[in-house]
Amino acid sequence: QLQLVESGGGLVQPGGSLRLSCAAAGSTLAAYAIGWFRQAPGKEREGVSCQGSRAVTTRYGDSVLGRFTISRDNAKNTVYLQMNSLRPEDTAVYYCAAVSSWPICSLSRSAGYRYWGQGTQVTVSS
Repeated sequence: QLQLVESGGGLVQPGGSLRLSCAAAGSTLAAYAIGWFRQAPGKEREGVSCQGSRAVTTRYGDSVLGRFTISRDNAKNTVYLQMNSLRPEDTAVYYCAAVSSWPICSLSRSAGYRYWGQGTQVTVSS
């Protein structure tokens, strides 16, 4: 059973940066597709970034393209989301999710991800 734990959220000023971590336990994360999703109050869940199993593919949502970067450290069994040039509209709870053996990841099929973390709050405000 794969377990995911996010960390790294917090309060940051507009234009600032944060790095979110998604640490996995129970299985080797390299074999899983990983997705980062976010949900703001009153809004639908939005796909932010994903990476296919074995890092075959990487995708970004239009709203974060060029600002956010997804990466993996297989030795630490951890996936990261580096977020730069943060905006107030990036404020949300961020979740990482995983599903095994998806070389082509998806930002729209959130229901296809089997394992989810508990989420970490990111607040962008001056």
